[in-house]
Order: sequence, then C-alpha cells, then structure tokens
Amino acid sequence: MTRTQVPFPSARTLEQFPHVNEDPSTLSHALDPFTITTSTGFLPYATAPSTLPEVFGPLASLVDRLPVVKADGKPGLLATYELGPAVKAELSDLTDEVNKLVTADGSPDLFTVAAVFRDYTFLASSYLLEPCWENWCKNPDNGYGLGRDVLPQAVARPMYRCAQLLDLPPFMSYAASYALFNYTVADPSKGLEEYSNLRLIRAFERGHDPKSSEAGFILTHVDMVKETGALISGALKVVDNLEQHAPRADINDGFREILCAMEKIEASMEEMWGNSKPSEYLSFRVFIFGITSQSMFPNGVIYEGVEDNKPLFFRGESGANDSIIPLLDHLCQIPMPSTPLTKILHEFRAYRPLPHRQFLTYIREKAEEVGVQNFAVQDSETAVLFLRTLNHIRSFRWRHWLFAREYIIRRTPHPTATGGSPIVTWLPNQLSAVMDLMVSIYDAYLAPKEGVAVVSNGVNGQEDLIASHRKQVEPMMELVRDQREKLAREVERWCQERGV
Repeated sequence: MTRTQVPFPSARTLEQFPHVNEDPSTLSHALDPFTITTSTGFLPYATAPSTLPEVFGPLASLVDRLPVVKADGKPGLLATYELGPAVKAELSDLTDEVNKLVTADGSPDLFTVAAVFRDYTFLASSYLLEPCWENWCKNPDNGYGLGRDVLPQAVARPMYRCAQLLDLPPFMSYAASYALFNYTVADPSKGLEEYSNLRLIRAFERGHDPKSSEAGFILTHVDMVKETGALISGALKVVDNLEQHAPRADINDGFREILCAMEKIEASMEEMWGNSKPSEYLSFRVFIFGITSQSMFPNGVIYEGVEDNKPLFFRGESGANDSIIPLLDHLCQIPMPSTPLTKILHEFRAYRPLPHRQFLTYIREKAEEVGVQNFAVQDSETAVLFLRTLNHIRSFRWRHWLFAREYIIRRTPHPTATGGSPIVTWLPNQLSAVMDLMVSIYDAYLAPKEGVAVVSNGVNGQEDLIASHRKQVEPMMELVRDQREKLAREVERWCQERGV
C-alpha cells in the first residue's frame, strides 16, 4: 500500500517562503542574506564577503587593525588601547555610501549591506568596550568599569542606516554580525564539510588564529548551524502534512528528519569544550556585552546624529539568539512560564535576522493552528518521536547550562550574561519548562496506569506495542527526572552564593 501523496511544501508555505527549495547560489543579493532555504537552513545563502567595497576602505582598515592580535600576528589597536583615537582621526560619516549599495535593478544590495553592518558593529563594540577591556586587563578583580557612552557619528549613523535596511537593532547580534555572517572557508572546494576549513573574517582578540578559543567559540556555532537545513525541512513536513491531513507516517518522517539533524548538531556542540577553552572565554567575552542591563553602561549610549541623541539601549550578542531551539520550541508548543525571564526570551527575537523571525513566527502560528502536540500524543509511536524531539531540546539546553556554569559562573561574579539576562536563573527558566513538559506528556500518555486506557494506535496488540514504545523512553525519562532535581539544587546553591 502506498502513501497518499500531498504537495510539499504546501502552497501556503511557498507563498510565504518562495525561495525555500531554491538553489541558494541563484538567489539575488537584493534578498536578505538569511533568506531561508532547505539547503542552507539558518546560515546565510552564501558565504559572507570578507572584503568591503573600496569606498569603505577606512572602515575596513580599522577593523583589520583592531584585534588584540591581528591576522599577521602583530599587536593591534586594542592591544595598546589606541582604537578610540584612531576612530576619531581616520573615519568619516559614510552613511550616503551605504545608500548607494544597490543591485543592478536599483534595489538595496542587502548582502553587501550586511557585510558593512557586520564591520560597523565590530568597530562599535570595540570602541564602546575598549575602556572595559583595558580595565579588565589591568585590574581583572575590579570588574569591567565603565564603557564609552557616546558613539561617534562616523560609526553610529552608517551602522544605524544598515540596521534600518536589514530591519535589525543597530548593534552587534549573533547571526547578522558576530557569528553566522562572520565566517569564510580556507579552501572553497571543501566548503563547510570539515570544521578545520572554517575561518573567521573579523575578530576581537586572537580569533584570526583558527586554533584560538575565540575562533573556536564562534566557528563551533557555524558548524552546528550548517546542519539546520534538515530542521527546516523536517519542521515543514510536520506542519504542512498535518495541515493537509497526510498519513501519520509522513508526519512521523518529519520528526525523524529533525531527530537526525539534532544528533549532528549536538555532536558538533559537544566539540565546544575542545575548540574553545573555558579558562580563555572571559577574555574575548569583554567585547560582546550589550548596553541593556549592564553595569558598564548605566545611562545607555548616545549615538551621535541618531534619534535626537537620546541614550539608546540594546541587548548584547548571545548564542541565545540562535534559531535552532526556538524553532523546536514553537513546533512542539512548549509553554514557557509567565516570568520576567521569559519576557527577555521574547525580547531576543528582535535580534534575529528578519527571515528567521518570519519563519519562526510562521511555525509557531501553524503549530498552534494544526495542533502538533495534541496530534503527537494520540499515537504512541508519534508520542515517542515527540518526546525524543523534546529530549534534544532538553539536552541542548542542559549543555548550554553547563557551558554557562563552567565558562562563566565559576569564573566571574558579573551577574549578567552578554545579552543582559541574569546569568544564573535565565537558562534554567527555559530548561525547566521543557523537562516539565516531558514529564507531563510521559505521565499522561505513556506511563502505565491502573484503570486508565492506553493510547490507541488502531491495531491489534496495541498494549504490547505501547509497552514497547514506553521502554524506548523510560531510561530517558529517568534521566530527565534526576536532572530536573539536580538543576533545582544547583540553581538554589548558586543563587545563595551570589545573593540572588
């Protein structure tokens, strides 16, 4: 018996995302570089430019020279705390040149605009946080001190204009600046297949050395996100097939595609420990703090010539702005607690590229419309696939928590993460939510209960089949229950030690 064939992606999906199945190499540079395809996933549709148009030479010169250790191995401007004076002496306001970045048909060349934006954000963060870097280097026990609270017009206005064109906050962000639009490859013929082929375009500290912890921190994220094409495809298979009443097996195939992708993503994530040493993270971390909820910028930052010179506040670069887990949160309809911490989670959405925001919103709304979670628990096989998907979210967030604990919490009393969230309590807020849902679903639909009917899958021997499915997840659920208790104890202990 063959399955009933339904159109995939659905007409509705193709109307919203017409390029999702296209060859990324054919896409116009008038499109946002983060236009989503099932080939490139959440990565840009082409490797970011490592050079800028000639008119932006002064900007390129400054970002080339700013790292503590430059690409040629020599000390850069930040090594001697001379970036600030160099910016004021060398850079003019190139906002009008940003407006001239257009494609052949006169549309804004968003691909090139994004490269210019990336370089301005590196310069802006370096300029604002240079005093904090100097203070941290000379007196690390005294914290970061204060950053500069005025961003010169020659940086502020063109960066602001780039942000307008890209529909992003005018500050360094994870995808559009720091990580996903900041890599290239040493050998184009090898592409992204080998991690060792990845290189940074811009760096703050020692990142031009591919073996450095700064490079490892950023490039591990790139290596993870390269696997997200299958996540896009799998998520669409779930919601599109559900919408079109396709056979359950087709929806299950979507979950299986997600599971395969997450296995690869988490294997890459685990390599962070070796690629970026915990003892070296705090050094380059200085430059990725934001303005919101940070002691270094108590009064915000004035962007000269922008928004009537009123102080502005932006959240800093954060891996929490990645789209992998939010996609699965939305697909699986994970309820988050109504807390100020969840409010921060929602604020982070604005710092993702516009195509990411649009796709995540689409999945969230469609998952609610077709009832992904309710559909999954009506059949024990799908329920197991659903629980295994939730378990990858748990595992990913647990590892993120371990990173935060070992790279940051154990090494600095600074109370906030780079994005401005409370360092001890924020990640557990989301981690606890997924573990609570896993326990709830298992207890309600798979755990043996006397006098309660088992979930039916419409075939003979259903109780034996459900028992078989239950055995697949029982060890996983035992780990979840133990981890949930361990997390609560850890958070309580860290909060007591820090007086939170």
